[in-house]
Amino acid sequence: MGPWQLLKTDIRRGVGTIYLDNDQRFNTLHRDCILELRDALKVLEDDTDVGCIVLTGDPGESFAVGANIAEMKDFQPLDGWKFSQLGQGLFDQIEQAKKPVIAALNGITMGGGCDLALACDIRLASDRLKIAHPGAKLGIITGFCGTQKLPRIVGRNKAKEIFMTAGTYSAQEALRMKLIEQVYPAAQFMDSVRVYAEQIAAQPRQALQLAKKLLNAAENVCLNNGQVMELGAFASLFPRAGTMERIDDFFAAHSRIDSPE
Repeated sequence: MGPWQLLKTDIRRGVGTIYLDNDQRFNTLHRDCILELRDALKVLEDDTDVGCIVLTGDPGESFAVGANIAEMKDFQPLDGWKFSQLGQGLFDQIEQAKKPVIAALNGITMGGGCDLALACDIRLASDRLKIAHPGAKLGIITGFCGTQKLPRIVGRNKAKEIFMTAGTYSAQEALRMKLIEQVYPAAQFMDSVRVYAEQIAAQPRQALQLAKKLLNAAENVCLNNGQVMELGAFASLFPRAGTMERIDDFFAAHSRIDSPE
């Protein structure tokens, strides 16, 4: 699907998957890769057969690493500004997508690859995960909003450690700091990710879209405003085709479970 050179896509059971494939050991987020990701995401978001999107580097060694250093070595300030804008535009697109986006971290995830994962709604990892922000070793920082997003997930002090030590963390360490939601054995990784993603894809699209929008907004609005937003979103779901039927089915199923024999 799509005229992609640096990635592949497929759709199965309501899940649209984007496979990063730079045809080299590490999937680098250089300019052309970012542009293709933006196009592929739009295609899957517009596809009515897709209820959930998965982004992964499987079956390769890496999920994604940062920008191509060779591409950056001659940057002037304006070049850095434009490249940073390009990456942030991709990550904004992921966050604003109407469909849930899962980062399936199959292996090495560093720098801009870490920021790409942070932009996704849910992060699932193989037990082979190695994740880091090594920019300090190169005398740079991320330009893809990692300094703003990472503290919101792991806390300010842990984020400082990650950026300032440039250390590398395992899947279990990432799980403990709540940087990822689940860890799966490498041998069953993508099968486990698909089961997880299919469960999400089976949910009503409008409810998923509203939940994502409200949860993302919760970091930036006061509680009172958030409550008003939720009121409007909740009310908009009634009456809606299929909603009442799902509610009836839910209560019928639980009645069977709870009823004495």
